[in-house]
Amino acid sequence: MTSATTPAQRIRDLLGAGASINMPGVYDALTARLAEEAGFEVIFVSGYSMSASRLGMPDLGYLTQTDVGDAARGICAAVAAPVIVDADTGYGNALSARRTARLLHAAGAAGIFLEDQEWPKRCGHFAGKRVVPREEWLAKLRAVLDLRRDGVDLFLVARTDARAAVSLDEAVARACAARDLGVDAIFVEAPRSAEELGEVAARVEGAVRVANMIERGRTPLLTPAELAALGHRLVVTPLTALFAATRAVREAMALLRAEGTLRDHLDRLVAFDAFEQVVDLPGHEDLERRYLDPEETPAGL
Repeated sequence: MTSATTPAQRIRDLLGAGASINMPGVYDALTARLAEEAGFEVIFVSGYSMSASRLGMPDLGYLTQTDVGDAARGICAAVAAPVIVDADTGYGNALSARRTARLLHAAGAAGIFLEDQEWPKRCGHFAGKRVVPREEWLAKLRAVLDLRRDGVDLFLVARTDARAAVSLDEAVARACAARDLGVDAIFVEAPRSAEELGEVAARVEGAVRVANMIERGRTPLLTPAELAALGHRLVVTPLTALFAATRAVREAMALLRAEGTLRDHLDRLVAFDAFEQVVDLPGHEDLERRYLDPEETPAGL
């Protein structure tokens, strides 16, 4: 990577080389570090997961622009991999979407998802979704794309929830309109079958297409290879970390409450010294020594 390559361009280059990208959903710096440790090349900050982890609330529009910006700042600082952030609807009109994009870019984001739901939005796999008029959403996308003239380069994913709110035909029409604006990828949320995924790909030609894989969601779970065969090379798997952590913590808390200790269940926990590696304690201790011992500090620093 050259010094002139932006994080957004790194994602474009991966896709341009023919790669399929599976983006795991994270919600804090720790889950982001674990995703990077596992070898994922691009990381996704999930709005559903942020709402659950930061607020203990469902994905029903409770998150604010400030919540998302704060979470993104910590996550982007913790990893070297490009990070795409769920920006929901942009938190207002086109001007609000433009401001949201600037804030997330300043936080270190490589890209954003921007959707067409009415506010307050709902998780894409909940019932009762409504979408704004097509031109209102397209205006938000244009506002974000125009920021590239100011050096704000974001990998822009245009998400439409019109499949459930209106029809598949309307979702495809919106996706094609977003493609024609020049967004980096289009995302038709919640197709209900592999056949629908294939139909979206066939009808929205000339675009990078996103598939959303939610365990027990409305869309069948497929592998990245299976999705690529259907025409979708950018995959987001947003809730695996949240669901896995919830089960593990719930079970550990129940054992701790029942037995007072996990002495007999240490296999359920990461070891103390292993966790030190996750948060790079050795690296931080080396840095600490540098500033405690003047002889450890290179001349000129």
